[in-house]
Amino acid sequence: MWRTSRLASLIFVVPALLLTSLTTLAPAAHALSEKVVHSFAGADGEEPHASLIQGDDGNFYGTTFEGGANNGGTVFKLTPSGTLTTLYSFCSVVSGTGACLDGESPLGNLIQGDDGNFYGTTNGGGANEYYGTVFKLTPDGTLTTLYSFCSLVSGTGVCLDGDAPQYGLIQGSDGNFYGTTAGGGRGGHESSEDGTVFKITPAGALTTLYSFCSVLDSTGNCSDGEYPRGGVILGDDGNLYGTTYWSGAHGRGMVFKLTPDGTLTTLYSFCNGYDETRNSCTDGQWPVGGVIQGSDGNLYGTTYWGGADDVGTVFKLTPSGTLVTLHSFGRRPGDGLYPEASLIQGTDGYFYGTTYGGGAKPNQVNFGPGTVFKIAPSGKLTTLYNFCRKGQPAFDNCITGENPEAVLIQGSHGDFYGTTVAGGAKGFGTVFEVGPHRVRRDTSK
Repeated sequence: MWRTSRLASLIFVVPALLLTSLTTLAPAAHALSEKVVHSFAGADGEEPHASLIQGDDGNFYGTTFEGGANNGGTVFKLTPSGTLTTLYSFCSVVSGTGACLDGESPLGNLIQGDDGNFYGTTNGGGANEYYGTVFKLTPDGTLTTLYSFCSLVSGTGVCLDGDAPQYGLIQGSDGNFYGTTAGGGRGGHESSEDGTVFKITPAGALTTLYSFCSVLDSTGNCSDGEYPRGGVILGDDGNLYGTTYWSGAHGRGMVFKLTPDGTLTTLYSFCNGYDETRNSCTDGQWPVGGVIQGSDGNLYGTTYWGGADDVGTVFKLTPSGTLVTLHSFGRRPGDGLYPEASLIQGTDGYFYGTTYGGGAKPNQVNFGPGTVFKIAPSGKLTTLYNFCRKGQPAFDNCITGENPEAVLIQGSHGDFYGTTVAGGAKGFGTVFEVGPHRVRRDTSK
């Protein structure tokens, strides 16, 4: 499924801190259930890895990694009642060599810019054939490619301006957009896996703010991190915050702060504690999903591995770099495993998230179909929903969805919405809603 020139690892998506501003009503803390808003069928997309957004018209918008008219992924609109419209199918413009000039395989979430248009990234395709794009899409589905990565190439073939943006964008108060690339840059390794943080104007002028792996220790390890997988957020101090999946002081990922002029500070490097008996970093490792800033000013996030049972953690990090592990997954029956996405803070003050695996019912890969959870700032975790309540043996598949990878959002009615990369009626993934499901009128336009 993944291109062989990229790291063959699970993909995650971008934190959705700014999406909490769309919420107006908190759901009840009990009696939550799940319903499938849409099951993808291939022609309308498949594998929605990215989180949703709720547009200013009340509808939901998102992307699928594959499927659509050209099997290059899609951008879709979905009404709260479940009517899906494909706004754009990628790979509609193809070069003589078969490359998707308009991009392919969008992994990151969309955002709606202050001009009302949608902005996002594709992991592949573009004018340079394989390295990804930044695009703008009007509400009626007209796509403009703002930038094609790998427009600057070193003598050894490294994309100096970045390669493979996987996590979507945020829009700063200056009107510009900010994001990350998984590879490329001007770091110390002559490889394609270091990654960058970039700024791009609405007109498409790109500036690389930082290239990871610019600081090497005596063993050749990237002390400043490499392979940023969770995008960036804009902190209330005007700085950017994010994570790298790898490296840092101990080689297991780190949390960073980046000033607008490109000065990077490592706030925390994971694997400060190592349990030899469990072969695990007790403080977590591999922070896949990035961070959010809570209402208390601290940063919150998840690690995919590590913790007491080496199946992931939820952590809090103070602005000065003091880390507290709030929860280690796998501690009790039915607990989730491997949180691949970051968190959101609900209007009730609790944090909400998903785990890729675990839960009450095992599936065909034998580590569970995933969960939706809430966690108090104090660290008490409650599993709100276990996926795969119903099976469909003909497809060996969970018709209610399985394996959520993306950040949740809280809709304008208070329920939580997300995506699963697998499961659903055809096995191509779902959009789901978790909440008390009040009877309500569809107010989308």
